[in-house]
Amino acid sequence: MNPSFPRSSEQPEAINGPNLRSRRLPPYRGIVAVDAKDFTGYPASEHIVISNAIPQLLQQSFERAGIPEVWEERRFPDAKGDGYVFGFDPGAMPFVIHPWLSTLQDVLTEFNVHSVGAVRIRLRVSLNIGPVTDSGEKYDGKGTPRNDTHRLLDSRPVKAMLAASSENVTQVAAILSDRCFQDAVVSGYTGRHLDYFIEVPAAVEDKTFAQRAWLYVPVPSGNLYDRHILGDQVIEDQETRRADAEPEPRRRKGGGSRRTVTNRADKGNLNTGTVHGGQSISNTDVGGDHFGGNKAGTVHGNQGDTVRGDKKSRHQ
Repeated sequence: MNPSFPRSSEQPEAINGPNLRSRRLPPYRGIVAVDAKDFTGYPASEHIVISNAIPQLLQQSFERAGIPEVWEERRFPDAKGDGYVFGFDPGAMPFVIHPWLSTLQDVLTEFNVHSVGAVRIRLRVSLNIGPVTDSGEKYDGKGTPRNDTHRLLDSRPVKAMLAASSENVTQVAAILSDRCFQDAVVSGYTGRHLDYFIEVPAAVEDKTFAQRAWLYVPVPSGNLYDRHILGDQVIEDQETRRADAEPEPRRRKGGGSRRTVTNRADKGNLNTGTVHGGQSISNTDVGGDHFGGNKAGTVHGNQGDTVRGDKKSRHQ
């Protein structure tokens, strides 16, 4: 005998799957996420100190930057051991980019000086804009922009930039989604010229994530234009722009031009001319962080890569 089910004159509510029916978009929110560098490298006894300090430092930096309401009115805040994330009114995004990121750099510098080396907090920051759930419920803040914010925070360029810079100088490295950059910076509403930002291909190892993003370091140190950090295409574009901006070399008598070229690759490979096929890089250690990857296609000009560890090549 088949079991009987109660019948109702009302039709069941339509399934809330994608593209089955039209619904209102969730509210647009600015999203900021931060993550502490080398959190797991500290003894477990220090973790609670860092976890408690991060929200306090964020609050202090927003107050000092003159936008305390961003912190006071934050939406769906979520603290984890080595970081913090929350949403805010996207209209405040230009002020979060500047002056807040620079102010956060100052606040962290002061904290690290006064900590006398016991605990240093250096932060990666990710900024994004988009529609996410925000109805006052416990599990608000859901949506693709929120997921992308965390992926950007874990992407290779911002992690490598902080790892390669001086811990005595650079305390903040930020990455902006392209949407955030276009809406808040390109529009002219942010008090920072476009040239402060570097376009990067943001990818996360072992994740199917790759987006155009923009790197911003309030107080840089080291080499911003590092091939390991920014990727080959970004470096080649930078070199092309520099070459186009340079005047033509002065011609010598006889028709030739005098140019001195120096090629150098300490403890690494130097490719001159044209390389066809692919080139793999592994065991690259930047400030304690491991990065690996492949270079495909054709490489023009000189390209130096530093590889620490063993490197084996096989010739057919």
